[in-house]
Amino acid sequence: MSRSGTLGGQPGPQRAADRAPTPTEPARAYAELAAGNRRFVSGAPRHPNQDAGHRAAVADGQHPFAVIVGCSDSRLAAEIIFDRGLGDLFVVRTAGHTAGPEVLGSVEYAVTVLGTPLVVVLGHDSCGAVQAAREAAATGVAPPGHLPAVVDAVLPSLRRATAEGVDDVDGIVDIHIAQTVETLLGQSPVLADEVAQGRCAVVGMSYRLAAGVVRAVTPAPAGAATFDAPGASDDPAASAAA
Repeated sequence: MSRSGTLGGQPGPQRAADRAPTPTEPARAYAELAAGNRRFVSGAPRHPNQDAGHRAAVADGQHPFAVIVGCSDSRLAAEIIFDRGLGDLFVVRTAGHTAGPEVLGSVEYAVTVLGTPLVVVLGHDSCGAVQAAREAAATGVAPPGHLPAVVDAVLPSLRRATAEGVDDVDGIVDIHIAQTVETLLGQSPVLADEVAQGRCAVVGMSYRLAAGVVRAVTPAPAGAATFDAPGASDDPAASAAA
């Protein structure tokens, strides 16, 4: 994949011939995300697929290589932290990455209709939804409006954390990420079947707000390198083959 601008600068024109093929296998998609996050963290983003030519190319159809089921936190912009562009990521965001019917349907659409090979549950440290659920559980006072729906979705993760002796917020966040992965697979037979057939993988990741680093919370897809492997190459092909 060619550089579309100077390191850390604004994206420039990108020739169609320079664009890498869209990943169609879970391990390759995972490697693309890992490479993009390393570029973002190092301050050397390529801003792929953000030029006018690509905008026109994807106007008639989309083929995203990853679904990001992420928290709505304003600092968790998937295309930025994974250094991707138009048509690359199918993003579904709710507070605390809670997974109700609309989220499940959106994920199923991306996987079964668009053929997306990877689903990522993306949480982050110091998650406000987790902290709100902890406060509600501790005080017995429900938050106003529709916020109890978010709290109720996080409570099973809190109970699981208590059972496992985990008390710190970020440890609970990891458990909540893993719990959301299990929820997606447990409540969507359609998604579970795609995973069983090897056409898709569902993984959990956590983003560190200050450092910008994404790390794996659940196992990588079969054949994929560890997401945050020290000294890993930013070449997706090399990462996928590791």
